[in-house]
Amino acid sequence: MYQVVKHNKQQTEERMGNAMKTDIQIAQEAQMAHIRDVAKVVGIGEDELEFYGKYKAKLSDEVWERIKDRPDGKLVLVTAINPTPAGEGKTTTTVGLGQALAKLNKKAIIALREPSLGPCFGIKGGAAGGGYAQVVPMEDLNLHFTGDFHAITSANNLLAAMLDNHIQQGNALQIDPRQVVWKRCLDMNDRNLRNIVVGLGNKMDGMVREDHFVITVASEIMAILCLAEDIQDLKKRLGRIIVAYNFSGEPVTAEDLKATGAMTALLKDAVKPNLIQTLEHTPALVHGGPFANIAHGCNSVRATRMALKLSDITVTEAGFGADLGAEKFLDIKCRKAGFRPDAVVLVATVRALKYNGGVAKEDLGKENLEALKKGIVNLEKHIENIKKYQVPVVVTLNSFVTDTEAENEYIRKFCEEKGCEFALSEVWEKGGEGGIALARKVLDTLENKESHFHTLYPDEMSLEDKIETIAKEIYGARGVVYEPAAKKQLAKITSMGFGSLPICMAKNQYSLSDDAKKLGRPTDFDIHIREVYVSAGAGFVVALTGAIMTMPGLPKVPAANGIDVTDDGKITGLF
Repeated sequence: MYQVVKHNKQQTEERMGNAMKTDIQIAQEAQMAHIRDVAKVVGIGEDELEFYGKYKAKLSDEVWERIKDRPDGKLVLVTAINPTPAGEGKTTTTVGLGQALAKLNKKAIIALREPSLGPCFGIKGGAAGGGYAQVVPMEDLNLHFTGDFHAITSANNLLAAMLDNHIQQGNALQIDPRQVVWKRCLDMNDRNLRNIVVGLGNKMDGMVREDHFVITVASEIMAILCLAEDIQDLKKRLGRIIVAYNFSGEPVTAEDLKATGAMTALLKDAVKPNLIQTLEHTPALVHGGPFANIAHGCNSVRATRMALKLSDITVTEAGFGADLGAEKFLDIKCRKAGFRPDAVVLVATVRALKYNGGVAKEDLGKENLEALKKGIVNLEKHIENIKKYQVPVVVTLNSFVTDTEAENEYIRKFCEEKGCEFALSEVWEKGGEGGIALARKVLDTLENKESHFHTLYPDEMSLEDKIETIAKEIYGARGVVYEPAAKKQLAKITSMGFGSLPICMAKNQYSLSDDAKKLGRPTDFDIHIREVYVSAGAGFVVALTGAIMTMPGLPKVPAANGIDVTDDGKITGLF
């Protein structure tokens, strides 16, 4: 069996009899295997691990050197419809599918992104999966983990400090303080840091200027870590970062500031993928995070590449709806890394589809086929979008106890009419066992349906045409409206030689449009581009739409209010 430890009878009985336990309770009660035993399953020796305690380890560079010439396994992407307050369960499905494939004796690895601290204390909660489809240790993952995000924060702010110091110490590069574009970062939701003034005090306290913070996971350093092939590539990308423009309007880079080496030193361990396990001891490579804004999470190129070499099937995910995460994964990550996904699993729930059909959150437990028919257009659009990339689609319903047979059957029939495979998923309640039906559909797709993956647009297309293509083809927009400043920024970015880069659209996750309140499948809307900037190190151009924020705020009642630690050191309330 492709499992380090099987659930014993007692664990199974507990699992079935205590469905209402919280995610953190389930995770804390889990019997974890030592990480060296998890590594053995995919042929990694103890000497190739860098241990962070008993249950976490980084994969050394020696592992890659040993496996790099192996053929790749199959790549399965898990994405979802637009998220709703009802919950979709994309990470839960990813973990459960990996566990189910292991139960079917397949050599599978899960490849996930690392969660940000900010949402854990804000509104979203943790990001380790849920129920009996989680990766563990759950508290570590949702908090400091192996320190990757702290290293990214430090590298980012070192560059900011060196930039301001250069201006203070004579400004040999003639940096225009009015044209500083590099922002500081912090891995915490804090709206008060979005727009600040630095350098206040006396002359020795720096030059006074307006500054900004982004959340760490929205920083360019995060994107660079996710997309870097190796330490050399990381260093090159860091050097290309544009931090400001001089008085002549020319770009000033991190390399110009001689910051590249020191930043690389801070990131040399963070660039190594992290190995942990699921509740059923399936290996999980967790590395990297969202980029451009917090809605776009996907695993690092390095971790995904390692997973493909170590397994027969890699199951990975991309953040939030397919219009955001999957589009970024397919048009940026796959383009840059040369990945060719073999299948896409599209996650939906009956509750979320009814919410898209106009049902209030408190009424989602009641059968409502009419609302389901109205809301299913959101799923329809996401199916159409994935098919534009010519990758086979498997739709799965993350099951809730309130779902009815009639509702499930309606969605099944709808998907089959669209030419998609369909399976119910019960992984939250039953772990890998609840994902067997989905795993079999995925295996059947991998064996019998060929992927002809291609990106949505070519490199040589203009930046404006790329933005328009994404807006019309993926979002279903009528057109694109630019703020005057955005128009100027596009022209400047093109004149600087960055016109061939892909577009990273930063948009709210709740709607296909840039208006979060427009549910279902909106039509006759425009996408509003308010700002465009180049992430030269990451290798893409970011277009900010609508009111999207790169530094989120806390809600009126933050999740942090319910988090505590008992006298014996056990964390409570982290969900």
